[in-house]
Amino acid sequence: MPRIVRLYQFGGPENLKVEDAPSQQPGSGEVRLRVEAAGVNRDQFTFMSGQHYSGHGIVQPKLPTRLGYEVAGVVEAVGEGVDRSWIGKRVSTVPGFDQNRYGALGEEAVVPVGAIAEYPSNLTTAQAAFFWIPYLTAYGALVSIAPIQPDDYVSIPAGGSSVGLAAIEFVRDAGATAIAVTRTSAKKQELLSLGAHHVIVTGEEDYQSRINEITNGKGVQVTFDPLGGPFLEQLAAASAPGGIIIEYGRLSGQPTPFPVVAVLGKGLTLRGYTVSEILRNPQAAAAAKQYIFDRVADGRFVPKVATTFPLERTVDAYKYVESNQQMGRVVITVP
Repeated sequence: MPRIVRLYQFGGPENLKVEDAPSQQPGSGEVRLRVEAAGVNRDQFTFMSGQHYSGHGIVQPKLPTRLGYEVAGVVEAVGEGVDRSWIGKRVSTVPGFDQNRYGALGEEAVVPVGAIAEYPSNLTTAQAAFFWIPYLTAYGALVSIAPIQPDDYVSIPAGGSSVGLAAIEFVRDAGATAIAVTRTSAKKQELLSLGAHHVIVTGEEDYQSRINEITNGKGVQVTFDPLGGPFLEQLAAASAPGGIIIEYGRLSGQPTPFPVVAVLGKGLTLRGYTVSEILRNPQAAAAAKQYIFDRVADGRFVPKVATTFPLERTVDAYKYVESNQQMGRVVITVP
């Protein structure tokens, strides 16, 4: 029997159990994957705590439940209505399906056929497991919503996250200036080596002063922020007149004040965004996937694996992510 990861109680990673389970048969419109690697995404902590985002808002997962939606593997079987030529292909999952229904972490996963795609052959299995989500997230913000111009300054809080690193690559690809923002100096040199033009360490430097220095007083045209919380006021204060702040997360866990003075005084746009905005539109999703595939295949974009853990150490993998030491994505490997 395949081993899977299941959550039995809301809380932290200690409630995850690796256990044997009967093999599943894919239903209509579904495929079964032999999983080889899985990404550990921060929003799975919200899921584990008992909240789950769907198109209808926040709902509570039903226990016991599987989790995870970033995997790479081989198609083993297909359900009714699915082209049998998928069998044997190496694929990775694309975001957009409900992990409460299709939790994928384990040796085997059943997912909708619309949620799989072949990946560039130059990727390792670990890279393939997670690359779609960070690159699609960055694409929606920095190509679709606020197309970056070569003379733009772009601020990227949580610059060492997988989405932050993807954003740095998008900014460099557009010929603009990438400003990575991180809390401690531990990640500064690696962020610079991975392409950031500048790094602001908020635990040691004043954000607004450094932005003023870097931009020669012009301010930041685009801010791509997953944090929310009180720091939003500083982001707004350091924005250029007519700039845009794109909020794509709430990692701070704190109330987020509306920076009305800066928004009114500078004519700022404050924009909420999730990757589902791109995925809901089939034409936009197809264009985004091709844009990303081409740049990964030719080496312009290189997904960064922070470290890997074997399946039996799943709890350790999630605890490592909780420690916020990683640069890039933590990946669970499956034999």
